This record gives sequence, C-alpha cells and structure tokens, in this order.
Amino acid sequence: MQNETVELDGFDTAILRVLATEGRISATELARRIGLSKSPTQARMKRLEEAGVITGYAAILNPIRMGLAHVAFVEVRLSDTREAALQAFNRAVLGIPEVEQCHMIASRFDYLLKVRTADIQDYRRVLGEKLSALPHVASTSTYVAMESVKEGPV
Repeated sequence: MQNETVELDGFDTAILRVLATEGRISATELARRIGLSKSPTQARMKRLEEAGVITGYAAILNPIRMGLAHVAFVEVRLSDTREAALQAFNRAVLGIPEVEQCHMIASRFDYLLKVRTADIQDYRRVLGEKLSALPHVASTSTYVAMESVKEGPV
C-alpha cells in the first residue's frame, strides 16, 4: 500500500541520505561510502524504489541562476471547503508553474503556497492573473522571503 511506512535500517538510511544530494553517484561509489559491496547496495536501491521510498531521480536546479530569485509564501483562504471545492482548487493549482509547493493547512487559512518568480512585478502578475483566479479563492496574504537559509534535499 502506498501510504504504509517502510522499515529502514542504517544502510537504507545511509543510501537515502547520499542519494538525496548526489542522485547521479555510481553504485560502486555509493557502496564504498556506506560500507557495503556493490550488489547488496544495488539490491537495496531496487527494494527502496519498488517500495516507493525512492520515487525518482532529478537534477537539482539553481533557481537564482535561472532568473527566479523572488520567493513568496502565500496564504490562501477559500470561500468553500467542501470536498468538490478542495479538489477543484487542487487540480487547478497544479497547472501554475510558478507554484513550487502547495500544502493544505489546518489553520485560519486553507492552503500555503510557495511561489517563485523573477521579481516582485512578476509575482504581482502571477497573483493577479493566476492565483486569485483559482477556483474558490476568497482571499490571499503574501509574505516575501528576504533570504533562503535552507532549501533543498533532506
């Protein structure tokens, strides 16, 4: 089942820690780093993939080098929180590339979004044309990040 917790031992945790920051590491080098031989390391990786602990491998991009230095966190309050409204919002927010993260929150607001744009003018456009137009949005509050202290993998 997809939501079941997977039992992880020290070697599994070590594999995951290395892969979270160095996804292109060779199996030989990974095995050397965690203190196992190559075959058991590869078998563990395969088991972790099949169990859904490892869901894929991706390049870690530098958004600042891509001209996306502006980060805003947006509280979104919906006008309707029945299941159909939540699902409509969820589907629609997936189509906005500037939304880097979207979390349903148990708070005085309903969702917290992390939005990445080039600058404040670009964010203003995204807010007005995309975020405010999402289904059932009643209000938003924006918090601009001045500095990212920690981002990225584990």
